[in-house]
Amino acid sequence: QVQLVESGGGSVQAGGPLRLSCAASGRTSSINLMGWFRQAPGKEREGVAVIYTGARTTYYADSVKGRFTISQDNAKSTLYLQMNSLEPEDTAMYYCAATSGFAPVSRVLFDSLYNYWGQGTQVTVSS
Repeated sequence: QVQLVESGGGSVQAGGPLRLSCAASGRTSSINLMGWFRQAPGKEREGVAVIYTGARTTYYADSVKGRFTISQDNAKSTLYLQMNSLEPEDTAMYYCAATSGFAPVSRVLFDSLYNYWGQGTQVTVSS
């Protein structure tokens, strides 16, 4: 089992930065993919950014490319999401997720692939 706990959410003005963290514990050695997902009120959950924990290959949703950066520490125990140039449209509950499985590149942002989830952290961006 893997446990995930997010932190770092909050309120920020448009254009500002925010950094989310996700502390992983348990069988972290089994994790192959970790990622950040978000869900805004009335919308479906969407993939934001994911990273293969071995090769550290990263993938991003088009809406955040160039603004968000996903990274992890060497021990794979903490996942980060550096968010810059935040927009009101980025307002959502952000979730950390992980899986021991593999997925084709075309599917890495699909939330159905991930079986471990954190409780979420709220990000609110005001204009």
